[in-house]
Amino acid sequence: MKLLMIFLLASIGVGCGYSKPATMPAAPGTMPAIAQLTPPSTAAGSSQFTLEVDGSNFNGNAVVNFNGTAMSTTWSSAGKVMASIPAAAVAASGTVPVTVTNPGTPGGIYGGGTQAATSQPMNFTIN
Repeated sequence: MKLLMIFLLASIGVGCGYSKPATMPAAPGTMPAIAQLTPPSTAAGSSQFTLEVDGSNFNGNAVVNFNGTAMSTTWSSAGKVMASIPAAAVAASGTVPVTVTNPGTPGGIYGGGTQAATSQPMNFTIN
């Protein structure tokens, strides 16, 4: 009888208690905020320049986006990042948005990590 019970349990697939671990969704990232751009404007056709972005919550790997394009960025502190803006980005006059993105961090084997977070835009003027 015991042999029959073991056979029946094995044939219907009694589990051993192992299952795939649940994955955790990524947590919201730290939202950066821009308070000031220095300089706040430049002349159209100017040469390459460094844009200082002052604000708060800038991660060490934060990236400045100038008119939607990620720029080469240097982190100074949680309140200051510097971006190298090429001459081609200021060739024509107009107003362009500047944002700062804190990239997300990957999770482990069970997921997790953080999502990328991008600041509200601040306008930069090209005269």
